[in-house]
Amino acid sequence: MSYQINLDEIDVDGAIREAAEEVSGDTRLSFLKKAGIAGGAAMSGGAVLSALAPSAFAASSYGRPPASFGKGDIGILNYALTLEYLEAAFYNGATAANLSLSSQGAAFLKTVTKDENAHVKFLKEHLGSKAAKEPTFNFKGTNTNVEMFMKTSQVLENTGVHAYSGQALNIKAAAYVKAALSILTVEARHASVIGLLNEPAGEDIAPNGPFDTPLTAAKVLAAVKETGFIVS
Repeated sequence: MSYQINLDEIDVDGAIREAAEEVSGDTRLSFLKKAGIAGGAAMSGGAVLSALAPSAFAASSYGRPPASFGKGDIGILNYALTLEYLEAAFYNGATAANLSLSSQGAAFLKTVTKDENAHVKFLKEHLGSKAAKEPTFNFKGTNTNVEMFMKTSQVLENTGVHAYSGQALNIKAAAYVKAALSILTVEARHASVIGLLNEPAGEDIAPNGPFDTPLTAAKVLAAVKETGFIVS
């Protein structure tokens, strides 16, 4: 049995309002608004992507993925798989576009493309017949334009960090906890590299300071939905 993810089941408006309140004044992702991602809609999703939970040590016993992803650990793994599908498709498209990146940018793209596809393969193998189906994506040119690719990559990688940290303590099976933490650290390394490439002074290596903060599944899924990247 495979799962079809329906983002319409998420309380998007509530998640966006909550996230926006937490990040009032945050303009680090203002480029998303300027780029018109999400078909010209008001880009509250940009604020959601950069949202922080109230405490760096907030308990992760809440904020699980919706039931449409499956029960227990299966639901969390399918939630992770859906995000990995998005990242892998984004980077596969950028690779196919043969972007004129700097040598360091090209090295980043080569590495993340390999890693994100490996994450997809790993999760699908462990989920088997219960794996969520891969959605259809439209990245609206963000992975075929050098400037937008670099900036959007930073958003996606930091979102991955927040998403995995938001679910790691919800996982019951020790083997899956180990796998999730292993992927989390790799996503964090990706995020720090692209942050440095985009901001050489180093302010975006750890954009949230000494402690990263978990995000609930609702916030992450609301952010993804607002980008319009997932078509169906």
